[in-house]
Amino acid sequence: MKEWIPVLALALILSLTIRSYVAEAMEVPSGSMLPTIQIHDRLVVEKLPWDVKLSFQDIVVFYPPVANEDKRYVKRLIGLPGDTIEVKDGMLYRNGAAVDEPYIMEPMQYTFGPVEVPEEHYLFLGDNRNDSYDSHMWDTPFVSRDALVGKVLFDIPTHLLYGE
Repeated sequence: MKEWIPVLALALILSLTIRSYVAEAMEVPSGSMLPTIQIHDRLVVEKLPWDVKLSFQDIVVFYPPVANEDKRYVKRLIGLPGDTIEVKDGMLYRNGAAVDEPYIMEPMQYTFGPVEVPEEHYLFLGDNRNDSYDSHMWDTPFVSRDALVGKVLFDIPTHLLYGE
């Protein structure tokens, strides 16, 4: 038994360190990212060190700027600091140019913006735009850099996990 205690302690320390600072698995509870990510899919999320650059259309996990909300959200990064974002006539416009979005569920049935994303902030929308509680619905549409959790590395579909 004495031999196993150091091994188990090391395994616990490594597990907690990796989960806190490197990567974490999480389950998707809603359909806001359909059709890209299905409900109950598992994601592997790379924790963001301070120097990581995010790119337009990355899928990111974050804490939203919504009162009394402590859940993490997973959405697509649509606005980087300095970008001007607008939704009109079913299309997304970034800095005045229409964006081709083959990943969305259906064209947007709302208007939003134009808004300019402040420094150290980001704007996120779900791929299921008409059924996603995201930046276009929040009182404050911008997510602060310090509210970011990590970038999605890959998605493990539910049917692979449970044989459905």
